[in-house]
Amino acid sequence: MQTKSFISLFLVMCGLSATTWAQEQIVKIGHVGPLSGQIAHLGKDNENGARMAIDVMNTKGISIAGKKVKFILVPEDDAANPQQATTVAQKLVDNKVNGVIGHLNSGTTIPASKIYNDAGIPQISPSATNPKYTRQGYKGAFRVVANDGQLGGALGRYAANTLKVKNIAIIDDRTAYGQGVADEFAKAAKAAGAQVVNRQFTNDKAMDFSAILTAIKKTNPELVFFGGMDAVAGPMLRQMHQLGLQAKFMGGDGICTEQLASLSGGGMTDGQVICAEAGGVEEKDEKAIADFRAAYQKKFGVDVKLYAPYVYDAVMMMADAMQKANSTEPARYLPELAKLKYKGVTGQIEFDAYGDVKNGTLTLYTYKAGKRDRIMVTK
Repeated sequence: MQTKSFISLFLVMCGLSATTWAQEQIVKIGHVGPLSGQIAHLGKDNENGARMAIDVMNTKGISIAGKKVKFILVPEDDAANPQQATTVAQKLVDNKVNGVIGHLNSGTTIPASKIYNDAGIPQISPSATNPKYTRQGYKGAFRVVANDGQLGGALGRYAANTLKVKNIAIIDDRTAYGQGVADEFAKAAKAAGAQVVNRQFTNDKAMDFSAILTAIKKTNPELVFFGGMDAVAGPMLRQMHQLGLQAKFMGGDGICTEQLASLSGGGMTDGQVICAEAGGVEEKDEKAIADFRAAYQKKFGVDVKLYAPYVYDAVMMMADAMQKANSTEPARYLPELAKLKYKGVTGQIEFDAYGDVKNGTLTLYTYKAGKRDRIMVTK
């Protein structure tokens, strides 16, 4: 009796009734990205997008099945390492999260997806683009951005048809993402009439590219395509400049960040770099994304790096599916998530039979005066 009286007094002091306390349900949303290592700035950007969504939902005061819901973010760091990714995935399963947003990289998303699938936990990746992720037959695997086939294909066609380059060199970092987007680029570029005159490989931790760039320079390419992330692309651009390798530089969403210019140490010239973000809003949706970016900057004191808006939408979609199913149980809300048509800050989102976003957009950028400059939004 004394314990119960103490709890009741405590709740009254907090402004809560015993009934409210008993009815509130906790919903755990896991988020995984690289919070340490070379691309920690991108992982933190993704996590911030998730935190923003969680805070908005908790402010709204959402109720499901007659009970007020409190959403809690459960963040984990996979360091962009596949082995660490499976370890933290199992940790989230053991923590009984209601859903997972992540991972950032294809190389971590794919191995982790089996663990979530075996546990029956829905997973939405806001940035993993390797097609294999959604081709494994997992009903709970979704992504909210275009895949490598769309991304690499669009870049390959743009290089051959718009830039009119004929001789191309390709470098990839041997990750699931880097190799995948480079392969798709090569396929599309060759189909459009370009020739791959040299192909080289590095890794996602490399900093010295003198040997492979010297070999590439001898083949006199008009364009160098890199499949990898900005932390490697920046030093690569700087060393291209030092070697006098004057070629266009192209890459996918992994390099397409505001940080690329500073990471290159002044090694890029205006218009030299062309990259594509696996997403993007058309003119009718520009106000929503601009408002999001402003709110993000106000909340965190920094600008959006890359995929925070897609993380935000992924969290909101998961919560919306729970409300439509009137349940936070993964098995109950998963069917609603699969058929959801959601209008987010990144535009209209719905999934196909594989879990890929339908009609995924791509945004092509270049850089001028060290800043990203949009070329076009395409599909």
